[in-house]
Amino acid sequence: MIIEVWSDVVCPWCFIGKRRLEKGVAEIKSANPHIEVKIRHRAFQLQPDIEGVIPTKDHLAEKYNIDKDRVSAMQANVCSIADGEGLCYDLENTLSGNTMDAHRVLKWAESTGLAQDLLEKMYSAYFEQSRPLFTHEDILSITDEIGLSREDVIAVLISDHYRDFVLQDQEIARQLGANGVPFFVIDMKYGISGAQPQEVFTQTLATALSEK
Repeated sequence: MIIEVWSDVVCPWCFIGKRRLEKGVAEIKSANPHIEVKIRHRAFQLQPDIEGVIPTKDHLAEKYNIDKDRVSAMQANVCSIADGEGLCYDLENTLSGNTMDAHRVLKWAESTGLAQDLLEKMYSAYFEQSRPLFTHEDILSITDEIGLSREDVIAVLISDHYRDFVLQDQEIARQLGANGVPFFVIDMKYGISGAQPQEVFTQTLATALSEK
């Protein structure tokens, strides 16, 4: 079973959706221990044209034309939902910026077998520790922590490599009708849009498995 997940590394619902998917997969595998499940990251930039780095509160206030108190209330609600999934969000001081480089390194990391570990580390760093993911040093500080070759990561960052893969993922999402994330596709047949309740993941995975 191949599960492709379109997400952005600064999308709070994507980390929540990741946890719910993982729980759904664990349920299915407990009943069917023989099945193999491969989860693949697909890039999706929510703000592909953003330049520079700004406080997320300012970015959201401008994007939705609301005041910062409203933004704080929205973030508090997301934190509460994340807490229910065992995640400890701290969104008060997060920053917003362009995620192209983070996605490029994730695409490269697929060749090392550590893409999912890197994605988990990026999510945790950003949402639970308020660490930015936008400069080369931001990214290197995270890839260093999971033991990826610093030399190789730098080679990716200072090049334009994997940009086409990121743009291709975005185009495939558009063709599939996804205009937001997270977006999950199981065996290129069953789709789940958004961080749905875990039961939706479990049921959809079971349906996909029954047809194998």
